[in-house]
Amino acid sequence: MSTEEKLYEGKAKIVYATANPGELRMHFKDDLTAFNGQKHDQMAGKGYYNAQITAILMSYLQSRGVPTHFIRLLGDTDLLVRRLEMVPLEVVARNIAAGSLAKRLGLEEGKVLTQPVFELYYKNDALGDPLVNRSHVRAMGWAKDAVVDEMLTLARQVNTLLQERFAASGLVLVDFKLEFGLSGDQVILGDEITPDTCRLWDASTQEKLDKDRFRRDLGGVMEAYEEVYRRLLNRD
Repeated sequence: MSTEEKLYEGKAKIVYATANPGELRMHFKDDLTAFNGQKHDQMAGKGYYNAQITAILMSYLQSRGVPTHFIRLLGDTDLLVRRLEMVPLEVVARNIAAGSLAKRLGLEEGKVLTQPVFELYYKNDALGDPLVNRSHVRAMGWAKDAVVDEMLTLARQVNTLLQERFAASGLVLVDFKLEFGLSGDQVILGDEITPDTCRLWDASTQEKLDKDRFRRDLGGVMEAYEEVYRRLLNRD
């Protein structure tokens, strides 16, 4: 395997092999997609902001005891990460009603939930990443119960930590998506934490500072990503 062999290319990232079989290079693209890839554009700087934001937040979580795949930044748009066996499930944590939760349950966007909601989704683009429950996971053999238990435990911990971190930067964490992988028997946080995968609102004005600006044609997409990066950087 060459050290530059492309192992995977998704909508927002490319993953390459490295000289170390236990490590990968994750490159963040300038591509922006929504609605399962139906809406697509490219915006200069997007890859830079997402790589930098992920590095800041993964480092923060690691310092608080959350195991992550992040090792270090490699330049402006690339991260060196641990190689994981990815679990084909996403965990979505929701603190405020928005997006699909608001639509499914007929809730007003912005309604603060009495407690965080954690949902499981099957990672399959062709199926639109459907919402699933623990019975589906067991029946399909996607992950062992102990792995899902640990994923949800870590998601709760990450939710608390990220709410605190974003609040310190004047941001409200509405909801976000997490992906996990296995290194042996250990469950480890993987993928990214960015305005692509989080809904973030300004704490004072409720202005959207995430990918909803692209989804809803609100404009100022890169200005929002830059603002999130600037606020996080100023708190480090």
